[in-house]
Amino acid sequence: MTSTEIINKLPYVYPFLYVDEILSVDNDAIVGTYRYPNDLPFYQGHFKNNPVTPGVILTETMAQIGLVSLGIYITRDQDLAHNDINNEIEIAMTNATIDYFLPVLPTEEVTVKAYKVYFRFNKLKCKVEMYNKRNQLVSRGHISGMIKL
Repeated sequence: MTSTEIINKLPYVYPFLYVDEILSVDNDAIVGTYRYPNDLPFYQGHFKNNPVTPGVILTETMAQIGLVSLGIYITRDQDLAHNDINNEIEIAMTNATIDYFLPVLPTEEVTVKAYKVYFRFNKLKCKVEMYNKRNQLVSRGHISGMIKL
């Protein structure tokens, strides 16, 4: 499965799609990037005259790359077995514990690295890390979710 195929299977569209590129993926880890355009609606009010990307959006970015995209890759064989090209993956985040260390400003690009902790009974748990272009740790933690095909 290619990076483009993974991104096309994501159940999100602009302005709620926070994945630009998948740089690498295997059954145990994924690395992807996203650049936050300065015209995203939440920047108008978070914070007034000094916009910063909200932590919930950083968490969502880590979930879309580190949980959903990795989940799509891990379950690719199960997905093909359904023989339904319109079959979409359903993922519900069940838990997120994230620590934040640095702000992310409009137009900044981040890299998300995620490592599978476990995948069993359709529950995926990942260790996630987000870095800015200076390779500084922005946030890290664990995200888990249930996957249904």
